[in-house]
Amino acid sequence: MTDKIKSTILFTFIFMFLCYSFYLYKKSYDGTATVSESPADKGKRIWQEKNCNACHQVYGLGGYLGPDLTNIYSSRGEAHIKAFLQSGTNIMPAFALNDDEVSQLLAYLKSMDATGVAAPDKLKINYDGTIER
Repeated sequence: MTDKIKSTILFTFIFMFLCYSFYLYKKSYDGTATVSESPADKGKRIWQEKNCNACHQVYGLGGYLGPDLTNIYSSRGEAHIKAFLQSGTNIMPAFALNDDEVSQLLAYLKSMDATGVAAPDKLKINYDGTIER
């Protein structure tokens, strides 16, 4: 390709980029869009606000003070989890969650349980950093 063709292509892309940018910034958004959150989404927000990931793992990622909670819903059940959330332990604080927050956190743990299996203690870590089951 000649330099003239290359420069024409370059300027065409720059012009298209500027036109598109101008279009996006001039477009008026009304800001009335609302997003309805499911109970699991609200539970995830509580998980993040209470910084549960600092102590607990999800899919093998997170803190090491508490257990991996990816599949805790199917292995322990709702009543067991609810008791821990409401009373805490000698290591885990009682967060004084109301009934709605507890049910939303349970919905989050249930949805996470349905998405996959995590057993970090049963995974094989290879020398190159990859992981096998």
